[in-house]
Amino acid sequence: MKHNRRSFLKTVGAASAGAGLLASSFTDVSSTFEDTTEENNTKNFQLTILQTTDVHCQVHAHDELFWENEQIVFRKTGGYAHFAGYLKKMRKDKKHLFLMDTGDMFQGSELSVKTTGKAISPILNALKYDLYLPGNWEVIYGKKEMQRLLGGLHAPKVCANMYHDLGEGKKGDHIFPPYYIWNVNGVKIGFLGYTDHLVPIRQSPNYSKGILYTKPEENLAHFVDVLRNQEQCAYVIIVGHLGLSQQIHLSNLEACSGVDYIFGGDTHERVRKPIQGKYAKVVEPGAFGSFCGRLELTIEDGKIIKDSYHLDEIAVEKYKEDKAIKQLVNNLEGPYFDDINKIVGYSKIPLYRYFVIENTIDTMILDALRWRLPDIDVVLSNGFRFCPPRSTPDSTGQIPITNGYIFDMLPVDSFIRTGKVTGKQIKVWLEKELNNVFAKDASKRFGGWVTKFQGMKVKFYAFREEGQRVDSVIIKGKPLVEDSIYSIAACERDGDPADMICRIKNVTDAQNQNYTLHENMKSYLKASSPVNPVPQKNAIALDAPETLLTQVYGVDYQFH
Repeated sequence: MKHNRRSFLKTVGAASAGAGLLASSFTDVSSTFEDTTEENNTKNFQLTILQTTDVHCQVHAHDELFWENEQIVFRKTGGYAHFAGYLKKMRKDKKHLFLMDTGDMFQGSELSVKTTGKAISPILNALKYDLYLPGNWEVIYGKKEMQRLLGGLHAPKVCANMYHDLGEGKKGDHIFPPYYIWNVNGVKIGFLGYTDHLVPIRQSPNYSKGILYTKPEENLAHFVDVLRNQEQCAYVIIVGHLGLSQQIHLSNLEACSGVDYIFGGDTHERVRKPIQGKYAKVVEPGAFGSFCGRLELTIEDGKIIKDSYHLDEIAVEKYKEDKAIKQLVNNLEGPYFDDINKIVGYSKIPLYRYFVIENTIDTMILDALRWRLPDIDVVLSNGFRFCPPRSTPDSTGQIPITNGYIFDMLPVDSFIRTGKVTGKQIKVWLEKELNNVFAKDASKRFGGWVTKFQGMKVKFYAFREEGQRVDSVIIKGKPLVEDSIYSIAACERDGDPADMICRIKNVTDAQNQNYTLHENMKSYLKASSPVNPVPQKNAIALDAPETLLTQVYGVDYQFH
């Protein structure tokens, strides 16, 4: 009977989210059913809350990069079948378990692109998640498709800062309920959702048309009050997809008073020891399904007396693949298997994207642009974070690059755009981009790592004040001249003005080429494989190591 109630609860939850019902009615139903179990009078027990985030459709086990003893180490992790093996053990050992994913579920692989995310939903449903939060990439296929994808998931969805856009800045109802309550033996845990309000800036503005985002602090205090005082929750957790810096900033705002934890996502950081803000603890469980965050809550006499957080590595040698999930993944991938696994080139060195300043993946992308556009002064590549590493050689002794891996690196296949800018435009742009990464005010940090480039040598100070970071810029072997004209190339971004390249405005002679990033990469690999994309130290921080692995500073945290 307990299983039947749970199934009914999830059906009611999905219907409520799709109909846009208010969270109060949504959560009251769940509370009623959870509270009628035979364990109603139990006062001493333990709750386990699990979190995944930023899996980016990486359905298989993969190479993962670790920083140990000041050097790179690779191990095999992740894959939904191995994660299912982990869940099987957790569900066997833990009586009260709650599983959630906090975003970027439907973007990041060839399988997701070929099926517009639809191949991922059956896997998530089979894993029996209990709650979801939309991430910044859930809008990749547009608002309506986002609603369909999330609506097809069996568990409830929450987000308190995404509204229907009624036009002219007017916001309608919440797209998803703001919060959800998990009620176990009369102890209520409130989950309040927030996603990145900067999505229309960070992603193509076309993706999020029809959605209005607000800053979390605009209604955070209100909903915390509802959860604490009206619903009488014993514990309040923000499920966020804001980025670790933004989440730390939020934890220090008075509006966060009454929040116990922020379970974050977006920046792929691996928080092993909770970061204590003024009002709440902050965690983030890595990316690509390589880890699962686990919070243990100990309850005595109906009160939470202890919490303990762990970051569990989904190591393939530790957790055996679940056969049913493995078969499901194989069936979903079947029609696309040959193309995904077609080898289009080789690398002599491991490919990765974890260092803030320069990485081998982006070096390869830039090498491909320079190969195609040798007369362009400066080529640029966005500071993306996504894409798991690839370090395992095949029988040739070299590391294979497949069609599928090109999608992992560049899920959005855009046309390459060229144009001309002044030296002053480049200088102003560099200062802005560096501030986006290293701003002293954590609330002003957003997006990814340092934008990558070739044809330009830049020395900078990561931790100086805004507008004072760039020390020197060399282009074509000479110092940058502000009134000189330089040619640049990057990719177009859907929805941007025709005279914008990589967030540089008012570019002259801007024009799209007749080939895309994917086409260019395949042509380059066909002509140049095996490649050797060693970072060229085109960007040098004068006050930070080239092995910098995080943009977060000023708190007790290290990425490893």
